Amino acid sequence: MNINSAKLIYFSPTQTTRKVVEGISQGLQVVDVEALDLTTHDAEIEKPQRGYEDLAIIGSPVYSGRLPAVAVSRLRKLKGNGAPAVIVVVYGNRAYEDALLELRDVAQEAGFNPIAAGAFIGEHSFSTNCTPIAVGRPDVEDLGKAKTFGKMIREKIINIRALEELIPLQVPGNFPFKELRMLSDISSVTQEMLCTRCKKCTSVCPTAAIHADAPTLTDKSSCIRCCACVKCCPAGAKSMDDPRIKQAAEQLTVNCSHRKEPETYL
Repeated sequence: MNINSAKLIYFSPTQTTRKVVEGISQGLQVVDVEALDLTTHDAEIEKPQRGYEDLAIIGSPVYSGRLPAVAVSRLRKLKGNGAPAVIVVVYGNRAYEDALLELRDVAQEAGFNPIAAGAFIGEHSFSTNCTPIAVGRPDVEDLGKAKTFGKMIREKIINIRALEELIPLQVPGNFPFKELRMLSDISSVTQEMLCTRCKKCTSVCPTAAIHADAPTLTDKSSCIRCCACVKCCPAGAKSMDDPRIKQAAEQLTVNCSHRKEPETYL
């Protein structure tokens, strides 16, 4: 079976998931590669009519062992029409728990046919200079493994005649999924003296929680604490100062310092 093109579908506020998905696509060795970025609040959700010669790589970060609810909502608007898919989760060196199983199920519900899966590590959203957590990941070694994974997927596909020959993909996780417990009523804060009003934070916020005309203001009820605004601010004006976030980051720094490696399933 041939693989002629790849569609990269990802939710990636801090760009770690995007890097992993792109790394996998490099190993596929296909010329026709298109991206569908589901991250921004104004992302255009398309419903592609895909055939069996198109492969989707679907990626999402992990939040507390689950997928972000906003990512699930946007993924469910897609129509896979039987297209084979590689599912990928990226977590901050703690654990991905039920996220990979959840992504498999969401992809199937959207009409995709998951044939391979991977769990990779990315710098944790709460990582700072004071509380470093998986800093710089995915790094060169991670992306090399992502490319190798892509090559393995290509070999798997070209050695079959039809998708029906493949056994259903099995991945770790438990169902019912763990309860998604996200810290609520917390958002980034802005040091107004440092803020240059460049509004870069408003463009990267996945939920439009940052006021377009007043970038120092954030709607706490809409914020998903992805820290995209913190990571992208060129003036260093934004931070997560809530004591609960700081405590979580400190615990992760201590308990999740051992380097974890990507896991793949074919």
